[in-house]
Amino acid sequence: MLFIHGSGPGVTAWANWRLAIPVFAQNYHVLAPDVLGFGYSDRPAGITYGKDVWVKHLIAFLDAKGVRKCHIVGNSMAGGSPSACRCAPGLVDRMVLMGSSGCRSDHAGTRSRCGATSRPRSDADADRRLLRLRRVDRDRGSRRVALCASMQPASKSRIAACSAAAAERDQRSRDAGRRHQRITAQTLLVHGREDKVLPLSTSYELFSLLPNAQLHVFGHCGHWTQIERMAEFNAIVAAFFSGPNRT
Repeated sequence: MLFIHGSGPGVTAWANWRLAIPVFAQNYHVLAPDVLGFGYSDRPAGITYGKDVWVKHLIAFLDAKGVRKCHIVGNSMAGGSPSACRCAPGLVDRMVLMGSSGCRSDHAGTRSRCGATSRPRSDADADRRLLRLRRVDRDRGSRRVALCASMQPASKSRIAACSAAAAERDQRSRDAGRRHQRITAQTLLVHGREDKVLPLSTSYELFSLLPNAQLHVFGHCGHWTQIERMAEFNAIVAAFFSGPNRT
């Protein structure tokens, strides 16, 4: 299983998936890297961040690990670009796209709600506002994990660079719908009804496009379903990965 985190202040694979990794590691070989430019990964000179770079990085990572086929669980921004299905045919078995950004994610809207300006930045106040948006129950412990990572000196410039690249990427996604229709992997879409970071409508859009998709909506739940509804999220994902082939 490959867990792919989303974007934003404090994002790391551990912050996103710390409650799921121990559960699935009992039955799967679990991989959860910090995607290039995020978390504690390197930031090579001359890199222009965007979907193509991240997909190539993940495919190269899987190749280095000797993985020839895997399940993917993608969160937020990662859930909006299951490009490995196209870039490496046969690599992806089944996908879970959680709080997905859909075909054209609202990064600009999210930055506005967080109080960010058009000038790329990631100060502590903006970080805290975004972290509050992610969850309905405002759990302080979860926000602390992400906020600590976001305040690492190397993290702040990475967040700004990656956010700007994501916004530019979205402007070039007009044909994303046609690309998604060609993805035949069995897919489970999971979304919180009260998600204030990315609206439920983005998963409805994907549900209408992906030919072999299922959709599960959690009520009274925000953007981080894997944390807010931990036990239920882990259960439905486990059932989906072990279920019969419906293609």
